[in-house]
Amino acid sequence: MSTLRRTVLATCGLVMFGALGSARADEDKALTHARELLKTTILVDGHNDLPWAIRTDKKAPSDVAAYDLNGTVPGDTDLKRLRQGGMGAQFWSVYVPGEVGSGYARMQLEQIDIARRVIERYPELKFATTVADIRAAHKEGRIASLLGMEGGHAIENSLGALRAYYDLGVRYMTLTHNVNLDWADSAAKPPEHGGLTPFGEQVVLEMNRIGMLVDLSHVSDDTMDDALRVSKAPVIFSHSSARAICDVPRNVPDSILKRLPANGGVVMVTFVAAFTDPAIAKIQVPAMMEASRRAQGKSEEESQKIFKEIMGGLKLPKTSIAMVANHIEHIRKVAGVKHIGLGGDYDGNEDWPVGLEDVSGYPLLFAELIRRGWSDADLKLLAGENALRALGQAEDVARQLNKQ
Repeated sequence: MSTLRRTVLATCGLVMFGALGSARADEDKALTHARELLKTTILVDGHNDLPWAIRTDKKAPSDVAAYDLNGTVPGDTDLKRLRQGGMGAQFWSVYVPGEVGSGYARMQLEQIDIARRVIERYPELKFATTVADIRAAHKEGRIASLLGMEGGHAIENSLGALRAYYDLGVRYMTLTHNVNLDWADSAAKPPEHGGLTPFGEQVVLEMNRIGMLVDLSHVSDDTMDDALRVSKAPVIFSHSSARAICDVPRNVPDSILKRLPANGGVVMVTFVAAFTDPAIAKIQVPAMMEASRRAQGKSEEESQKIFKEIMGGLKLPKTSIAMVANHIEHIRKVAGVKHIGLGGDYDGNEDWPVGLEDVSGYPLLFAELIRRGWSDADLKLLAGENALRALGQAEDVARQLNKQ
């Protein structure tokens, strides 16, 4: 090899190494920036299914002590990874499957009990029901812990039950899950009512009166439309993404996004691969629908078995953090930066973008947005200030309605 050729190759190598080193340095700088930002703002996540993971744990089902969050757990959530993720406030989902067809109230109380015992067990967590509670917990360096019901089937057509769940600490209710109710249509089933029935409208108004957020993840487009028309307080989507990016019924269409500024609502973007990436959605969403269909009317144990059999055998491609960022940016473009948040849906699914496989990954998402030019002010709105504002407005509306 000639001296000239060695010189050229060496120079090219230095240039390539320099470019890679620069890119790595930029990446580290963005990630460092993200971690520092999350130390000074409250990161609010709208949906985590840890109570369900504990209920269905193979080794010790429903045993809160055995599912030790101080150690290594089989799921996506433990205290170490929550801290790594910068979590400031978490809505713990007290999910009950609608497919079982009966026994909802008992299961709902058991799920609330699991969540409350988890929160009481760990000093790092602090039970919260108001914005003031959340801000106080953050000042103490603790993770504010709120409850969110997933599926209005659990009220069993009773406003009294709804009020009782509120008294137990529930601060949002997803109107439907994967089944239609007597009073509301789900995104997962053919419509029966064309949205909300008159009683469904009463449910929304009663939620407004007591200060419980109306959650529109999982509901049909007509139910979204009716809830926005009826609600006097901001609505949320606790774990949904943009349908324009990934065309599945679970995501929010632009026609609804455009109405959020008038309502004050917030879409908390989910990380679930099937609702993030169209290539994965084509495979996984039909399987989800089939599992829900076959589980209809089965026992809790039989339903779990059906979902594991159908979903466990799927071969899925990988997706990226960039896809999640695309959803966030689309919602910002259509609805505005004041109407976006985050709702990972951890412990409720098994397929995630690379880098967002568990609750430790939030800084990586913020680093991606930093590299895209997002300001700290906008990142803080996304992180939690939008969700806190919506909850605060729901509290204000409840106070006003109860004065009338």
